[in-house]
Amino acid sequence: MSTVAPLDIDGHVLAVEFLGDTPFFASAAGAIHRLDGGEKVTEAHQGMLTCIRDPHSDSLISGGEDGKVLRIAADGGVAVLAEAPRKWITQLAAGPQGTVAYAYGKSSFVRLADGSTKEFTEERTVEGIAFAPKGLRIAVARYNGVSLHWVGMTAQPINLEWKGAHTGVTFSPDGQFVVTTMQENALHGWKMDTKPGAEARHMRMTGYPAKVKSLSWSNKGKWLASSGAPAAIVWPFQGKDGPMGKAPLELGTRANIMATSVKFHPVEDILAIGFIDGMILAVRIGDAKEALLRRPGKGAITSMSWSKSGKLLAFASEAGDCGVVDVSA
Repeated sequence: MSTVAPLDIDGHVLAVEFLGDTPFFASAAGAIHRLDGGEKVTEAHQGMLTCIRDPHSDSLISGGEDGKVLRIAADGGVAVLAEAPRKWITQLAAGPQGTVAYAYGKSSFVRLADGSTKEFTEERTVEGIAFAPKGLRIAVARYNGVSLHWVGMTAQPINLEWKGAHTGVTFSPDGQFVVTTMQENALHGWKMDTKPGAEARHMRMTGYPAKVKSLSWSNKGKWLASSGAPAAIVWPFQGKDGPMGKAPLELGTRANIMATSVKFHPVEDILAIGFIDGMILAVRIGDAKEALLRRPGKGAITSMSWSKSGKLLAFASEAGDCGVVDVSA
């Protein structure tokens, strides 16, 4: 296993994502660095707050302290999708057919492909946002739960209530489950009942020694991996009741060294686990077999991304110590 391409970026790197076989590294300072026959830099924001890959197109979506929402193409080209002067864009989600959701304050916005925008307001600050798999709904994490809004209709939102501060939200790949990260050291989940008028059922996922900052679904949605412990905590979602009444797997356990980032392989049931000391392990779900992908380095691992083939793993750290590991060997 060799780091085929180390990359040293000044300061905190928020995210890394592959577009094709090219890794893109998003720095908090506002630039996007890509390794494409050498390092190339796109100046995107005056201070970047979030950057995600649009899974429906070969592009990135980013938000910044400058109030801009940008789409960054694979060649580094930049298009402005939205501008909200003096607002900080901390939450983003990408939906099908070019739709993008973003939020600031108590409002979420969905920008459709034709450039028109719909606003959804909450009573409390928006802390997280996600599209349902088909893009028909968005989930908005807030204080005391989640609001589910229909994107194309003016129907009342469905409110999933649970006391406490919900800081992020994700749908399972089949849309059956909604899971939030919480301000307390826990995840909370709801099983979506498809029958009209039926209530969603609750799932408590607790016992973490720290806050969960990173989540990753396995490619078929059978497992949900999480950080927030000195191992990756991986919850089973195979059955119709998800993890209710089941214990999670604990993978890549290390004595008192916290996992800070988790990322499932795009094809296999293999999980990359990044730690606070910069080390990265790959662990196979079936037998918990471990492979060392990177020895400890500078800074906690903040983000990881697999190439589409799963042969390359790119990683980013809060100290700017980044790189790409060739795992095909």
